[in-house]
Amino acid sequence: MNPLANEWTIKHRADACAATQRPFAPGEYFYTLLFQDAEGFRREDLSEEAWRNRNENIRPFSFWRTKYEPAPPEQPEPLAKENAEQLFRRLTSSENPPANACYVLAAMLERKKVLKQIKTERGDDGRVLIYEHRENGDVFIVRDPGLRLDELENVQHEVSNLLGARST
Repeated sequence: MNPLANEWTIKHRADACAATQRPFAPGEYFYTLLFQDAEGFRREDLSEEAWRNRNENIRPFSFWRTKYEPAPPEQPEPLAKENAEQLFRRLTSSENPPANACYVLAAMLERKKVLKQIKTERGDDGRVLIYEHRENGDVFIVRDPGLRLDELENVQHEVSNLLGARST
């Protein structure tokens, strides 16, 4: 039986020393110690000072020295769900909605499970997609502009610019 075949829940790297509670500085070296007990594995991260002052009779299952690098800040979604939805609503209710942008926003919102495509119809201007808002049942009709793959990047820039102009 392989003891590592089980899934062990080991907490993520700490941002401070387990012994002194002092936060680690970026680039500082520290030690990670894994102890095995009845519940599984327990992790402790120690500064070099705490490592030197530890009780050497207490032996970890494993340990290693590494450099502390703070986690990068979380990147916001390129297009936040609420902003994309607000823009979509604004554009689809305008007098002359930009078909490419509406189509891409509808696809994004469908992918994020905000909208659900319920039907496809043939209209005077070609194919139209009928969407329903999953939470409140609002219905949106979006013309399929028949975008080609080589046009997609320009439309994405157009949508990003529209969102940027809306939030400023």
